[in-house]
Amino acid sequence: METNSVDWTPDIVIRPRRGATWADLLEVWNYRELALILVLREIQGRYRRTVFGVSWLVIRPALNAIVFSVVFGSVLKVKSDGLPYALFFLAGMAPWSFFNYAVMRAATTLTDNVHIISKVYFPRLVLPIAGVISGAVDLLASLVVLLALMLLYRTPMTLNIVWLPLILASAAIPALAVSLWLGVVTAYLRDVSYAITILLQIAMYASPIIYSLDAVPERWRTLYQLNPMVGIIQGARWALFGVGDAPGIMFALSLGLALLILVSGAIVFQSTLRSVIDIL
Repeated sequence: METNSVDWTPDIVIRPRRGATWADLLEVWNYRELALILVLREIQGRYRRTVFGVSWLVIRPALNAIVFSVVFGSVLKVKSDGLPYALFFLAGMAPWSFFNYAVMRAATTLTDNVHIISKVYFPRLVLPIAGVISGAVDLLASLVVLLALMLLYRTPMTLNIVWLPLILASAAIPALAVSLWLGVVTAYLRDVSYAITILLQIAMYASPIIYSLDAVPERWRTLYQLNPMVGIIQGARWALFGVGDAPGIMFALSLGLALLILVSGAIVFQSTLRSVIDIL
């Protein structure tokens, strides 16, 4: 006589994690080689089939320095904290070039890599992080041009230069914060991808790149400095030339605000990832 055996094997239900967790960050670290490959692919693809190739990394900031120096330094006579305008401009443009390109690349990284996302598994946070890292190439190129101009103008460095790497690295916080939010929004509203360039142009003029912080009316200056790029740009000039004040409370406050936006952006990015991928 046969008896039916009872299967006591428990059912295992696999569900995606909600929000960003430390496990997600550890997984991203485990895929760091993939991030490096994506960064190298981005750099190689950016200048493919160009005559000057990667030389554009140096040509572009050099041309910007010439044009802005003529227009704002010579014609409009914009104050530059007692520095040659080319140095003043490039010291602000170097961190901005990193932020600008990092946001442009990372904000559309989901829509640009949909062919990879739909076929291969990897932590999707790798994509915006790789986009931000690729922006560091523009930063380094701008610094090369800036150092060459400092030699040309015989402008000595200050001991504050030891703080420059930390100040410039802090630009990754607002860059990744904005990128995570825009990455999600762009997936739902493709129109945003066309508006990013315009929004970044507005943000550039809302940062003290072509003008000094002293040009901002004092009654608006506290609100103005909540923009984290203001403290980073001013901090870069202080570290390079010793002009202005050292990064202080407003710098820390603006970075703290950017960090909150980054954490919330990571949570939203991970929480909406499944639905985002479905509509891509």
